[in-house]
Amino acid sequence: MSWLTEFVRPKIRTLFARREVPDNLWHQCPACQQMIFASDLAASLKVCPHCGHHMRAGALERLAWTFDPDGFTRIELPKAPADPLRFRDQKRYTDRLREAREKTGLEDAIVVAHGTIGGARAVVAAMVFDFMGGSMGAAVGEGIVAAARLAVLQRAALVVFTASGGARMQEGAISLMQMPRTVIATRQVKAAGLPFVVVLTDPTTGGVTASFAMLGDVQIAEPGALIGFAGARVIEQTVHEKLPEGFQRAEYLLAHGMVDMVVKRGELRAVLGRVLGMLGGGVAVGETVSAG
Repeated sequence: MSWLTEFVRPKIRTLFARREVPDNLWHQCPACQQMIFASDLAASLKVCPHCGHHMRAGALERLAWTFDPDGFTRIELPKAPADPLRFRDQKRYTDRLREAREKTGLEDAIVVAHGTIGGARAVVAAMVFDFMGGSMGAAVGEGIVAAARLAVLQRAALVVFTASGGARMQEGAISLMQMPRTVIATRQVKAAGLPFVVVLTDPTTGGVTASFAMLGDVQIAEPGALIGFAGARVIEQTVHEKLPEGFQRAEYLLAHGMVDMVVKRGELRAVLGRVLGMLGGGVAVGETVSAG
């Protein structure tokens, strides 16, 4: 065999060999359709560097972006009945829960942790839209109640990141009962003289909006977040009027006094720190928490 066969041809084949490109190397912005390198998107906290669109984020990402750099501690949440109504539509409810848990790696549509924000103690509850649309069933209700109780126990502020399509239909009236439960839980935080801050993310709708999500001492929204109770089409069909442009978006709600501020994701930790400082909540690390 000649040197062309033994040396040159293998080099040429190596040079032009097809390389496998990872599927998650690039992401496309759903707003401007621009392609974004994965590492750039992670560095920008899932905000498009081209148009500023805030993409949806996971609960664990929210916690990492919100707490001070020294970290946070997740808490184990109370277990809710797996299928109280033995519900079935196209699939069994138990099957849907199993699929959602495999997809997200989480037990249900909420994660709760405690740590510090701007040096002040805080309990943060973050909802998970990827888990059955962030629907609020008994498990989410238990999560909000547990977060509120922990905030009172630690004399800490309560911060909730909402992301939900509303009540969980597979739990029927049990799901609807989480609305008054979560309202009472957040009232206990306020009665203890502690701040309750809500960060409304895309989307926040249905029973979550109609309960604890609109009761914060300070209402913060992410840019472009969809916030409302019923869908725009349902409202138009009910009132028989054309809705204004941008109806139910964060900026529209800010202009009409429904939220207090719209904050970019990269600035949110600093803003939360200042808000908790102004509200006097919770107890700064190093101070004594009295039993009384």
